[in-house]
Amino acid sequence: MSIRVLVADDQALVRGALVALLNLESDLEVVAEADNGGTAVELAGRLGVDVCVLDIQMPGIDGIEAARRIHADVPGCRSLMVTTFGRTGYLREALQAGSSGFVVKDTPAAELAEAIRKVHAGLRVVDPELAAASLSEGRNPLTERERQALALARDGKAVAAISGALHLSPGTVRNHLSSAIGKTGAANRIEAAGIAADRGWL
Repeated sequence: MSIRVLVADDQALVRGALVALLNLESDLEVVAEADNGGTAVELAGRLGVDVCVLDIQMPGIDGIEAARRIHADVPGCRSLMVTTFGRTGYLREALQAGSSGFVVKDTPAAELAEAIRKVHAGLRVVDPELAAASLSEGRNPLTERERQALALARDGKAVAAISGALHLSPGTVRNHLSSAIGKTGAANRIEAAGIAADRGWL
């Protein structure tokens, strides 16, 4: 019996190529396509999909949020993230959302098909280079307050606005930001926020 697959990617050419390649496999059947996460969630539940192949960056509901909703709302359906963006932060977010796998888009077709089979069988599949990078980065070194301050700084907020939002003095906010900059090895708070986001620390 074929594994029923849904492919979600907002780029029509990429989606079409993935569908064509997967349909060449005798045990895989692409039963649905979606160009955004919301449609993917709806179709997964309605069509009895076994594995959802999800791009991370899509309009509206992104792939990670779609994986979270599918994990919660569609029992038995597993998700596999396929992305151009090989960032360890995305990897952590995807696994926390309940995704069963994470591979990059230049993965050979045969390996992608095998990843779908493994995910369907209840195994976890993670791109080996990303897994190694994630392990080497270790645990999140930021405190909760440092995370909050950096997240607001990433949105372009000034120290005064951050202190108001967190109910802290401007001096305390500067201390948190300075500590976070040191821990990330960044030159300034905007760069620190970008590094922390890429590593899944925010």
